[in-house]
Amino acid sequence: MFRRKHTSHFNLDDAEQRQAKINELRAALGPLSANGEKYCNEACLERYLEARNWNVDKSRKMLEQSLKWRADNRPEAIRWPDVSAEAETGKMYRASFPDREGKTVVVMRPAKQNTSSHEGQVQHLVYTLENAVLSLPEGQDKMVWLIDFTGWTLAHATPIKTARESMSVLQNHYPERLAIAFLFNAPKVFEASFKVLKRLVDPKSLKKLNFVYKENEESMKIMYRHIDPEVLPVEFGGQNNVVYNHEEYSKLMTKDDIKTASFWAADVNDVTNGHSVPEVTPQSSLVVSKES
Repeated sequence: MFRRKHTSHFNLDDAEQRQAKINELRAALGPLSANGEKYCNEACLERYLEARNWNVDKSRKMLEQSLKWRADNRPEAIRWPDVSAEAETGKMYRASFPDREGKTVVVMRPAKQNTSSHEGQVQHLVYTLENAVLSLPEGQDKMVWLIDFTGWTLAHATPIKTARESMSVLQNHYPERLAIAFLFNAPKVFEASFKVLKRLVDPKSLKKLNFVYKENEESMKIMYRHIDPEVLPVEFGGQNNVVYNHEEYSKLMTKDDIKTASFWAADVNDVTNGHSVPEVTPQSSLVVSKES
């Protein structure tokens, strides 16, 4: 009596079908601003499709929300002087070492928290993410997180408002940017906080979180499979005798700000609030200096 509707099945392994979805999403977005066009390259469209299980309508809504968020907050316009005070203790920075595949590594050390500013902490996170993304080598679009809990206590727990907004930023506006995360030396007391935080994390991201402990050889092997111990700093169980140096990192971020301005076609003089800056040759960012 009733004819069954024909439903086409999307095959993720079919390159032509993936491309058709990307083209469909691009058409659904309509005209974009210059920054929107630059942001919505093919890899970006694919990440948003992946985040919404290749549902074009859901991906379009998610991407439109990100474009509005970027227009309202202008993350590409954040400069080092805006966040330098937040970064003084080295609580979050782009590492000098990549993973074995060349992906950018972002180090987070919550026990080094040095401010109580909700806005400042979120801005620092966004600045670090933008910097990490622009530092990814060609062919890579995901990063690695190394979250060091050494010295962490409940006194260092992130306020729920800041944790909620940080997770919202990460999941809604930087989808499919995380390759894997290592939670290093997390204390038992962190487990209670983690149970609350888990509710804010999508299931796909949860699967990427790995607890590793310096004294547990088997768990460290998981991290070593992704990060060569020869480049990994000693404090994280590696062999590289380097530590965070804020002065050196500041110099490098100032140079990176010029590259950011160039990428987004901003006035380079705006980078340092009107002060002229010598042109620099792009280079790998060294965020730490050798221990004396």
